[in-house]
Amino acid sequence: MEEDVKLESANDNPKPGAKLDRNISVSEFSCNCCYDILVNPTTLNCGHSFCRHCLALWWVSSKKTECPECRNKWEGFPKVNILLRDVIEKLFPDAIKEKYEDLEQNSEITRALQAFNKFGDEQNQTSSRSGRANVNRGGGFFSGVLTALTGVAVVLLVYHWSSRESEHDLLVHKPVSKWTPEEVVLWLEQLGPWASHYKERFLSGRVNGRLLLSLAEEEFSKEPYSIESNSHRKAIIMELERVKTLGVKPPQNLWEYKAVNPGKSLFLLYALKSSPRLSMLYMYLFDYTDTFLPFIHTTCPLKEENEEDIITKFIDLQDPTWTQWREFLVKYLFLPYQLLAEFAWDWLEVHYWTSRFIIVNAMLLSVLELFSFWRLWSTSQLRSFPRLMWGHFWKMSTQGLFVAIFWPLVPQFVCNCLFYWALYFNPIINIDLVVKKIRRLETQVM
Repeated sequence: MEEDVKLESANDNPKPGAKLDRNISVSEFSCNCCYDILVNPTTLNCGHSFCRHCLALWWVSSKKTECPECRNKWEGFPKVNILLRDVIEKLFPDAIKEKYEDLEQNSEITRALQAFNKFGDEQNQTSSRSGRANVNRGGGFFSGVLTALTGVAVVLLVYHWSSRESEHDLLVHKPVSKWTPEEVVLWLEQLGPWASHYKERFLSGRVNGRLLLSLAEEEFSKEPYSIESNSHRKAIIMELERVKTLGVKPPQNLWEYKAVNPGKSLFLLYALKSSPRLSMLYMYLFDYTDTFLPFIHTTCPLKEENEEDIITKFIDLQDPTWTQWREFLVKYLFLPYQLLAEFAWDWLEVHYWTSRFIIVNAMLLSVLELFSFWRLWSTSQLRSFPRLMWGHFWKMSTQGLFVAIFWPLVPQFVCNCLFYWALYFNPIINIDLVVKKIRRLETQVM
């Protein structure tokens, strides 16, 4: 395709605004890749210009950041030469229009341009982060926050390993027959706020573990206990039956559950973060009574009207009702991380800061999951969703099997580090991921 444009000039040394008198052909503005007129000409550091789609096709096929002609590497990310593009579009509007129509019908070129532009966005984000790091060697405000939180987390680790284990882990491992009166009171207080009213009565009666095992329900209504509330007596008896069956105190909070089930707690912590739906399915299939029932009764409680049911619903956990299942399944399918947040919210009084870390992390993970679904929708990859889910299921299953086999061989210190890292540091990491996702979305919209 040849198209000549004739420009006239009044003399050999034209002044600005004067007309030129010579013929300019399309071949003078041709791409050295496709040998056709330049479309969105992109000029590299070496000075050579190519159609942007030609450069994208070259990069997709070679994965090299170098000039297709002279093989010199480019720096940064090539941009469209706006001046050259405007000149070509004004000189040869018909040829450019025809070429655009041909390009729009080529799906391979469209995909190559999308991949090339995505690569450019990543390059720009990397360079901008490097620039900020060079300006501020300290890493900026966010890096300072991370450093401060690292110190706080180290203090939390030392605190939990030194005090929590000695305070709470003792009862979940110590036989109830050897409990002291103070330990009996500690067990009683963890039944609920209502149980604190009877603390002094148990201490005055010097009720130790051996005496506790011998008490019957009618004795709790007499001196020195004088528990007049029938629902309170029933709750204490039901929990006492669990203690007699296990021989030790059953775990009633996060740290006690971790002490009794170190491997399972570590597995659930990481699994709930990366795959909450599969993890809850695992709890339902393999840990129904000890883990799943308390979880569903906490996140989807019955709307009880009397005090007796409110007190005993966490002690004597029955199978969920259809109303609870309906609420649970809706959240399970669409808002799984909200279930984790609601479970943590119920433990605010027991785990003040830890519950807040879990709630914040659940909110961030919900946002990240929303971004993942949006990416699948915007890139028209919903058809591949079943394949992605199967791959994710297979990955989680193999990782779970690996943990089940090898975690007993891992030193306890390493397990504790991994546990507290996932508990306290993941929210910090996810904040950074959410910020990156939002910035990338803003770039795409703009």
